[in-house]
Amino acid sequence: MDKYPTQNDDVFPSLNLHPSYSSDDGSNRTPKFFDRFYDSSSDDDFCPSSSSAAPSISEGVENAGRRLDCMIQFLERKLSSPDHDRTRALPEFVGKGGGTGMFKVPVHAAVHPGRPPSLEVRPHPLRETQIGCFLRSVVCTESQLWAGQECGVRVWNFTDLYGSACGAGEVARSGDEETAPFCESVQTPAAICLVVDEANRVVWSGHKDGKVRAWKMDQRLGDAPFTECLAWHAHRTPVLSLVMTSYGDLWSGSEGGVIKIWPWESIEKVFSLTMEERHMAALLVERSFIDLRSQVTVNGVCNILASDVKYMISDNCRAKVWSAGYQSFALWDARTRELLKVFNVDGQMENRVDISPVQDPAFDEEWKMKFVSSSKKDKLQASFSFLQRSRNAIMGAADAVRRVAAKGAFGDDSRRTEALVMTIDGMIWTGCTSGLLVQWDGNGNRLQDFHYHSFAVQCFCTFGSRIWVGYASGTVQVLDLEGNLLGGWIAHDSPVINMTSGAGYVFTLANDGGIRGWNNTSPGPLDSILSSELAGKEFLYTRLENLKILAGTWNVGQGRASHDSLISWLGSAASDVGIIVVGLQEVEMGAGFLAMSAAKETVGLEGSSVGQWWLDMIGRTLDEGSIFERVGSRQLAGLLIAVWVRNNIRAHVGDVDAAAVPCGFGRAIGNKGAVGLRMRVYNRIMCFVNCHFAAHLEAVNRRNADFDHVYRTMIFSRPSNLFNATTAGVSSAVQMLRSANSAEGTPELSEADMVVFLGDFNYRLDGISYDEARDFVSQRCFDWLKERDQLRAEMEAGNVFQGMREAVIRFPPTYKFERHQAGLAGYDSGEKKRIPAWCDRILYRDSRSAAVAECNLECPVVSSILQYEACMDVTDSDHKPVRCMFSVDIARVDESVRRQEFGEIIGSNKRIRHMLEELCKIPDTIVSTNNIILQNQDTSILRITNKSGKYEALFEIICEGQSTIKEGGLTSDHQPRGSFGFPRWLEVNPASAIIKPDHVAEVVVHHEEFQTLEEFVDGIPQNWWCEDSRDKEVILVVKIRGKFTTETRNHRIRVRYCFTAKKIPIDSKSNSSRQAQGTVLHRSDIQRLSGSSDVVAHLRNMHSP
Repeated sequence: MDKYPTQNDDVFPSLNLHPSYSSDDGSNRTPKFFDRFYDSSSDDDFCPSSSSAAPSISEGVENAGRRLDCMIQFLERKLSSPDHDRTRALPEFVGKGGGTGMFKVPVHAAVHPGRPPSLEVRPHPLRETQIGCFLRSVVCTESQLWAGQECGVRVWNFTDLYGSACGAGEVARSGDEETAPFCESVQTPAAICLVVDEANRVVWSGHKDGKVRAWKMDQRLGDAPFTECLAWHAHRTPVLSLVMTSYGDLWSGSEGGVIKIWPWESIEKVFSLTMEERHMAALLVERSFIDLRSQVTVNGVCNILASDVKYMISDNCRAKVWSAGYQSFALWDARTRELLKVFNVDGQMENRVDISPVQDPAFDEEWKMKFVSSSKKDKLQASFSFLQRSRNAIMGAADAVRRVAAKGAFGDDSRRTEALVMTIDGMIWTGCTSGLLVQWDGNGNRLQDFHYHSFAVQCFCTFGSRIWVGYASGTVQVLDLEGNLLGGWIAHDSPVINMTSGAGYVFTLANDGGIRGWNNTSPGPLDSILSSELAGKEFLYTRLENLKILAGTWNVGQGRASHDSLISWLGSAASDVGIIVVGLQEVEMGAGFLAMSAAKETVGLEGSSVGQWWLDMIGRTLDEGSIFERVGSRQLAGLLIAVWVRNNIRAHVGDVDAAAVPCGFGRAIGNKGAVGLRMRVYNRIMCFVNCHFAAHLEAVNRRNADFDHVYRTMIFSRPSNLFNATTAGVSSAVQMLRSANSAEGTPELSEADMVVFLGDFNYRLDGISYDEARDFVSQRCFDWLKERDQLRAEMEAGNVFQGMREAVIRFPPTYKFERHQAGLAGYDSGEKKRIPAWCDRILYRDSRSAAVAECNLECPVVSSILQYEACMDVTDSDHKPVRCMFSVDIARVDESVRRQEFGEIIGSNKRIRHMLEELCKIPDTIVSTNNIILQNQDTSILRITNKSGKYEALFEIICEGQSTIKEGGLTSDHQPRGSFGFPRWLEVNPASAIIKPDHVAEVVVHHEEFQTLEEFVDGIPQNWWCEDSRDKEVILVVKIRGKFTTETRNHRIRVRYCFTAKKIPIDSKSNSSRQAQGTVLHRSDIQRLSGSSDVVAHLRNMHSP
């Protein structure tokens, strides 16, 4: 019964989306001790991966229909005449200076020009749809992609990655409308970490409630949410990290430095329980833990740090485990579970109390022996003298002070460890908050540093001979094993918080919940071919949307509006509008209010009762709740901006962020300044900015400077979500003063696809008297007045609002009026007689870099103005309200169709297939023997030869299972340990490495004395006698792959352990003992056999000693 292909199997060296765990007859294989546990389950959700149904006829029809819709829409755009909105669009004036520097429009294309093409497994979901269900971790099995989320776990089958159906069980849900088909678990507390056990077809998850849960692989799509097959309370605090060691044990880390081991023997026993016994499963596992802190505590002082165990990795190459906090590491022996080393981020050894020269070893050993008996605790404490306890406490405190002093000011935050990974060559890599990458050897010695990016490292992933690094900026970089930078690109708009590899892809999870798959050969020649082919099918996956946006601005002069005024201004124009943006100025003023507002801003508070009154009044005018929904607002002193969205497009609007920039009194007070809202509309970024600039006729340069200051410094921030930010793995470094993905020196407003500025800009009329202006207004001679308009003159000169557009003004100046006086006679007639002016304006910039451009994926947002007018009948303020109606065309990608086209290109393009065959070749290798016999701590050498003169060979050795040899030389079924771990009597070193062309790797296969069976109950060790004198046999599998292959070519090696000892009493020190003869090489044990038939014949003739 073989899981892996033999050496002579034909291996198709390309991306495999259909891996399986099968027997010779093609049926799915699950270890037999799992069979009883699974079969006795009452769940109906388990099914083999091979039963994953092919796309149904109805799904195929739906897929074809979506493609056809896109094609018809494309043809209509090419053949039809301009639409009605375009024909009635108002003429526009365009400011000079656009298209360059920070006023250059974002670059777009059907395929992103700055990065390799990606598979959109889960397109960026809107943040508002993810509350309570954010994704926080991902991991791949051989056939699936799993994700941990705030409410459970979800799983994608690789066979469905290119499917156009969406949602859980093909039912679309909010935020997952274009996600590849997946299935989801029942709701649980947040899943923080995941680890895979391919040997036993289980995925383990650690949760916020301190529980560890086990999930069966191969969940069926379309069914009800699946449930866990095992769960127990592992910690009192959240489970922060999980790892399975090279010996099959499950280790879990939590807060305060707590690490617990769940021995494989206990887990195996639980999975073999019958249905009648399953009620005991959780309790049996829960009580079987080994608390490592108690194992390394001497004289009341613990030798490991009390920092949270944020990360753990298994060094399967050397059978070690690394655990890490932000500032320190601990290195453990996976077999003996001994603490080997504690060191800091500089590689310096931490002081360990148990190796103090004045410590009494005999006393320590006696204390350890007494610890196992809880009934002797009182005697133990009595024997512990007061002076001895005081001495240890003082030494421990002094050691803690020394560590803090060495790090300086309670630790340098920029040096915090944020990620940890092991590469195929046995090196360990760590990433820091500063962006520093550090390479370590397997013994915890710091080797060298690399620094390619200034943002915090968030995650690592390795595949073959490459290292993928994810940063808080959303950037991904690819390095080789020597640390050379091969390439990098902005992979997401938010931090990359986790990565995993499978099915020929490296999957990146962004903090926003989006998941993208990148070909594991990227960056490489495959990228350009795939990009070209995908861009050529743009018309198949492009969709056009149209919506109307109503923007209104009003300086309310600290007054309040009547309901009729709001109807006249907004209500009368809102009938067919999708989005309404309202900007108010001078909602509330006065020195006391401004000072209080500035003080509140410093502690993160904003808003006022008057501002809330305006929001409520406008909401009632728009019938908020039944027709519109307010999605965001921001107030800075007297400035207020708010956005309402019609309910029928609410699902396409989200990711609402807010910003405020004060410009008054030293750029600190909000009497002048701007407030803004940024949001995603049909997956395009739109920004709306409400401004109030410097007053007075002569202050033109100050107004220009106010705009420049606002444009450069407006930084949008998201609503605080501390739980998500911390537990999803996003470091504190993400909370920066700039957007994470912004280029150096590029304002955030420059990255928007559409920007609308509205407000009281305060630009006046030059070179004209009050009486002349009144005469021109009364005669409606606006063209002459526009010649005197300061804003138009400054835009014409390229001094302000560079590259922005404004509809030709056809309404009277909106400032300054006497309150409650209707008509043009209401202009200021007081002592100052302020000259009428168009202070209140609305300008915009879309995706166009030319005057005329068609809306497509290269120019995704094209707008025109249908109305631009002032409401002259409103008299509640000294300014008239202004409104502007936009008709906006938006080109977006139908990700479901694009994903399907992506899959077809990968599967059918001959150039790509040929290139993959070349890149994914598996080197020819041979092994020195198919059979090894060990006895009495023998050591044998296994030699692996890379016969290829061109390609490197990557190998990994696993244990497919262990069996007991019966009388007559026959073996029982081989049962695997967790994650194909080795039995405790066997050491294989190195278990993974790279073999250069025409080179030989030597692997030490050693028998380690391990007759002791030590069982723990509630963390207390229990000693047992062991009388098992039966011979053991394991099947080692040497898995060979190339640099980019997901498939392997495998060699099987039988290792037999001939037991000679009889009834050995257990000694607590025997676990870590190793005799000198264990290093002796017995070459007679390396037997060269001609074929598998010789191996079988030889094994049948072998007898137990």
